[in-house]
Amino acid sequence: MAQLRAELNLQAGYDFRTAQAMLKTRRYIYAVFMCHLALEKALKGLWVGRRGQAAPRKHSLLSLLKGTGATPPPSVGALIARLDQASVTTRYPEKLRALQKHFTAPVAKAILADGREALRWIRKQS
Repeated sequence: MAQLRAELNLQAGYDFRTAQAMLKTRRYIYAVFMCHLALEKALKGLWVGRRGQAAPRKHSLLSLLKGTGATPPPSVGALIARLDQASVTTRYPEKLRALQKHFTAPVAKAILADGREALRWIRKQS
């Protein structure tokens, strides 16, 4: 389990750096998506660390957070709730133009800034 947890944490960092690269190249939808993926993997790593078993194969950040038993500060909880909803729309972008209007540069930058803090918080919970 320690190896799985370490791998998930490495992947979380890799995915967050990918989110930053997408932000720089103005691919804001994918920046948000990759931020979600980074938090998902970090939460799965926390799940493994706390429960001693692999996390379920799901994408819900709220469900994963609940399964870890961790209680985030309000700002982290708010971001996790926001990204949990955004995940559905970024995975199935039937309305690409609407998403592009919603996930603007300032919105994506704010999400990634908050995502960085959320990753730090998750890593401190282990």
